[in-house]
Amino acid sequence: MPPAAEQQGGAEPSGRLLVVDDDEANRDMLSRRLQRDGYVVGVAADGPAALAAIARDPFDVVLLDVEMPGMTGFDVLKEVRRTRSPAELPVLIATARNDRQDILTALGLGANDFVTKPLDFAVVSARVRTQLGHKRAVDRGAALAADLVRRNADLERANGRMRQSLDMASRVQRSLLPAGPLRVPGLSFAWVYEPCDELGGDTLNIFPLGPDHVGFYLLDVSGHGVPSALMAVTLSRMLAAVPGQPSLVERVGAAGPEPRPPVDVVNELNRRFQMASATGAQYFTLFYGVLDVPGRQLRYVSAGHPPALYLPAGGTPRWLEDPSFAVGWFADPEYEERTLALAPGDRLFVYSDGCTETLDPAVNQFGTARMAAACCDARGAALQGTLDLLLQRMAGHRGGGAADDDISALAVEVGG
Repeated sequence: MPPAAEQQGGAEPSGRLLVVDDDEANRDMLSRRLQRDGYVVGVAADGPAALAAIARDPFDVVLLDVEMPGMTGFDVLKEVRRTRSPAELPVLIATARNDRQDILTALGLGANDFVTKPLDFAVVSARVRTQLGHKRAVDRGAALAADLVRRNADLERANGRMRQSLDMASRVQRSLLPAGPLRVPGLSFAWVYEPCDELGGDTLNIFPLGPDHVGFYLLDVSGHGVPSALMAVTLSRMLAAVPGQPSLVERVGAAGPEPRPPVDVVNELNRRFQMASATGAQYFTLFYGVLDVPGRQLRYVSAGHPPALYLPAGGTPRWLEDPSFAVGWFADPEYEERTLALAPGDRLFVYSDGCTETLDPAVNQFGTARMAAACCDARGAALQGTLDLLLQRMAGHRGGGAADDDISALAVEVGG
């Protein structure tokens, strides 16, 4: 038989029970008592009817009589346990004999508990409530586990989309770096760029400014992740020379396009990117230089950036110290433009603080001394080889660990 009608008034039933007994009087008495306790009760007069009811309706607890003609309660229990665990469908065995062997057999077949006939309804009710409580706890756990699986799958899909987006953003960011070595007679350039995350707050570029000048920069935006990367991309576009058009780095002079003075470029950036503006608390350090190729003269501004390493041919390394504020800190920082005369064989290394501040396992910085030593030791190597050696020594200093900041460097060499 199907379960009895739901409780009136729309109240949620205490649970759905199935009473299996070949004695009609027992079925009727027990089902009525259970219904008065608020349960929705179904009944079955034999084993096949019980299995059909269990297959058809979602019961919470089954009260199963052992002594039934044809198919015994033990037989029914064996079939139920083929598809339903004790946690999924609790079964209480009712036996007319207080027989220890019957009880052991029932428990061995997977019964959750037992009651003996004649039934004490208070005992039956208490044991039903206990099994129903266990069942609901299991159901809640299963629902939570299923929900967790669904949420993990949603998170994995979201993470996959995010990884794809970050990968594409990383490709875009790398596309703004120099496409290859800039070929300028009498000059050589090399660079390295290793962000510590998918996206970096460092960026750099080298570009021609008219027939006689080359501009280059390296900048480091504060922070990490997407906000810093977006800022770096924005700055790289602003610092791009647009052929035939005025730009932040080039203006139209009396004789045609000419480089803007580095100090004007940095001042304009500082005016546009104050920390109190929409960029929030972000700021950036910048080394921006313009090299007069025929005259071998470099004009540059270092805005809060680590001092560049100047390595004259056959001379002593020198750090281009220029105490100043990062771009965005103050409205009127009074940046100063410096000039450096270069000679054949001279080298200049510009880098982000991720190079000198990279840490070993004992939290010691790589430092400027190790950096200068690496650049000097590779003095006879090609410019790119010098930067490769620098990266190797930084990695060795970290002991093989990952860098916790972006690492970038740009090198210039004057030819003979």
